[in-house]
Amino acid sequence: MARRREIPKRQTLPDPKFKNTILTRFINAVMVSGKKSTAESIVYGALDIIKEKMPNEDPIQIFESALDNAKPLLQVKSRRVGGATYQVPVEVPSATQQALAFRWIIEFSRKRGEKSMSQRLAGELMDCHSRQGATIKRREDTHRMAEANKAFAHLRF
Repeated sequence: MARRREIPKRQTLPDPKFKNTILTRFINAVMVSGKKSTAESIVYGALDIIKEKMPNEDPIQIFESALDNAKPLLQVKSRRVGGATYQVPVEVPSATQQALAFRWIIEFSRKRGEKSMSQRLAGELMDCHSRQGATIKRREDTHRMAEANKAFAHLRF
């Protein structure tokens, strides 16, 4: 890790279809082996499926609410104090919240049973929107672990 100076964050351009920068970051997270056009077709296909299944709602609004529901607020970090290792609950920075939500949604959509990745991603996003599914369970488990270790909060670094 560089110690000389703070490296500035790059500005991501909005995606061509919906003009949304968060969606661009999500497409980049879905991308495997540099195949951006494939990742775009997967994400846009998932948003089209969401539009078909929920015609009264905007798919971008559903995507953003699914993301908000998947973001963890607390997590535990290992802290070594006097030969013992404690799980210390800490608040998650907003950039890390978004990165974890992306990672969890993609991970659990890949494990789903639908035929195409677009269908899996659409199903996982709709589950997150309605506060159910594997991604929400992971978030709740993370919060539960942080709550259980609240006694070690004074060891925060």
